[in-house]
Amino acid sequence: MQKGYVQVYTGDGKGKTTAALGAGLRAVGRGLRVMMVQFLKGRHTGELEALKRLAPEFQILRFAETKKFFNEMDQGEIEELKAILMEEMENLNDLLKESPYDVLILDEIMGAMQNGLISEEEVSDIIKNKAPNMELILTGRNLPEAIARQADLITEMKNIKHYSDKGVAARVGIEM
Repeated sequence: MQKGYVQVYTGDGKGKTTAALGAGLRAVGRGLRVMMVQFLKGRHTGELEALKRLAPEFQILRFAETKKFFNEMDQGEIEELKAILMEEMENLNDLLKESPYDVLILDEIMGAMQNGLISEEEVSDIIKNKAPNMELILTGRNLPEAIARQADLITEMKNIKHYSDKGVAARVGIEM
């Protein structure tokens, strides 16, 4: 790839992670290497199983992995999670220096920012310091204006109607 851009999938609707996965799948199909880092996810999901089949071209890591929702954590658990994430981010920086990927997906990075686990400045630095030929894809709700200014593409998923409003829980193979 000659030039990599910054894509953002945001909004309150379903499909942000799915859109990022689709972009990654397309990239692998064209011989590119993809790394997806998921933030604040702890459930076992179908994408984890599917991506095992695409390794090593499509790798997935989970940072700040937790079984609890953020709003269910006490301050001690939050501080512990933040410390773990700081170590994981150092490892990510080392990994990117050693073995660059063509596409880097930071899934739910907005949630990590919104919850104070990583700063806007740190995410801004990732954008500024990415390799010029690396595509960077960010997902999550509540896109900060500073990050929006750095993006080349922003797609907003808007919730119009969702069966969860009728009490339908996340389903294996569809939402997880």
